[in-house]
Amino acid sequence: MIPHAFEYERPETVAEAVGLLAGSGDGARVLAGGHSLLPMMKLRLASPGMLVDIGRIPELRGIRETADGIAIGAMTTHAEVAASEIVRRDCPLLAAAAAGIGDMQVRARGTIGGALAQADSHADLPAVLLALDGEVTTEGPSGSRTIAAGDLFVGYLTTSLAPDEILTGVRVRKTAGGAYLKFNRRAQDWAIVGVAAIVDGPGARIGITGAGPKAIRATAAEEAFASGGAEAAAAHAADGLRPVSDTAGSDEYRKHLAGVLTRRALEQAAG
Repeated sequence: MIPHAFEYERPETVAEAVGLLAGSGDGARVLAGGHSLLPMMKLRLASPGMLVDIGRIPELRGIRETADGIAIGAMTTHAEVAASEIVRRDCPLLAAAAAGIGDMQVRARGTIGGALAQADSHADLPAVLLALDGEVTTEGPSGSRTIAAGDLFVGYLTTSLAPDEILTGVRVRKTAGGAYLKFNRRAQDWAIVGVAAIVDGPGARIGITGAGPKAIRATAAEEAFASGGAEAAAAHAADGLRPVSDTAGSDEYRKHLAGVLTRRALEQAAG
């Protein structure tokens, strides 16, 4: 499994990285941790003409507290997010989810920005970011912009990021409690289905992964929770889902898992 030939660039600044992407048209891809992109290249499912390695750009790393939340650099690893005292104190749902991604090697190299930009339909963090009502910051030739989590994920491995745009950071509000539960066959496997839940007074925010081409906000389940609690939300968790049948399970199986995990996550989030 050998990838096609490609050029390799390692910029020192975000501006330099954006310039490289803009100058190469659609033929370049950003390299962050590499745990998703490199295997795809080896299988020749992706064949970029250039890799722009942003791993050495210092401004893309770090975690800092803001007035109402937390700002996390895109190249901050999952292990750093999980171990951060700021994240564990002010957004424990995100810390717990990061601690359960893959295995130790994946957490040591994989990055929060890379995982969100990859937008894998079975990844943990897209569902968590949706439940947290978070957002990402980007940088492109036209400047910087902010994208809400609900607008970021478009389809299978597809986001609203432009080809010459870099995801530079993640922002979440301070959020007490919450729960992320996933069903997988082995601890390091992708989630067959995963549910992130935040209970805020009489309402809830719920993100579901693994049950369609992208992670979604389960709005029908949220509305049902407000009037009927966790059981009612579970009954509507599958509303709007478009799971596929594969070797890991049928579409009906995934819908069933979505309901079970939604109830359990809401009950755990409610304490």
